[in-house]
Amino acid sequence: MSTTQRLAHKKIVITGGSTGLGFATARAFIQEGARVIITGKNEERLAAAARELGAAAIPVLADVRKLEDLDALARRAKEAFEHVDVVFANAGIGGIMPLEHVTEAFFDDLFDTNVKGLFFTVQKLVGLLKPGSSIILNSSAVNEKGAPASTTYFATKAAVRSLARTLASELGSRGIRVNALSPGMVPTEFQGKMGVPPEVIEGFYSALRATTPLGRLGQPEEIARAALFLASDDSAFMTASELLIDGGYRDV
Repeated sequence: MSTTQRLAHKKIVITGGSTGLGFATARAFIQEGARVIITGKNEERLAAAARELGAAAIPVLADVRKLEDLDALARRAKEAFEHVDVVFANAGIGGIMPLEHVTEAFFDDLFDTNVKGLFFTVQKLVGLLKPGSSIILNSSAVNEKGAPASTTYFATKAAVRSLARTLASELGSRGIRVNALSPGMVPTEFQGKMGVPPEVIEGFYSALRATTPLGRLGQPEEIARAALFLASDDSAFMTASELLIDGGYRDV
């Protein structure tokens, strides 16, 4: 248990908190004294995550693509917390597909989850936020990059980076901060859900290690510590900004 307790008594909502970066962040926040609602689409994984996180975690089954689920999430947050101090809009999916093969369903699924779902997560929860609250939007280091077969996914993350600017402008008068967290490649369950053969993923990992200045991939705990900074008062004068945690991948 941390002795600093930077999030003592804070009430936090993390979408996509049952696995990967969301789960690692939930654990870090709880260690810093927070109570956390985590969401997920898979009931079994969500329940397992809540058991591992302990009594400070509240699981809420929700698909961010469905506005009725987000309405229910807001009601549950109000019931459990009365107000919310931090929203980490983290739920997202990935996918690669050459331009000529992109279908409407593939395009819609990525944008409905990564952009529409994120936007309406903020909209539905913003009424529970008080002055001094923090909203963290999970973008990606790829939001300023280009790569073959990645047009749709990369575009969703560029949209998230834009939302950090526009939402920060709109909510600043309420004392609410909005920042983007942009991780580099961090191996989690996320990549396994993309429908890409494991050998392709491993090849991509090897290429990134070779071209990233630090010569390695990230760890979930490293991204969680960056999210902790954005959630805490350590970043109290920071809004509309991007915290890039990518080992140098984007800037070389």
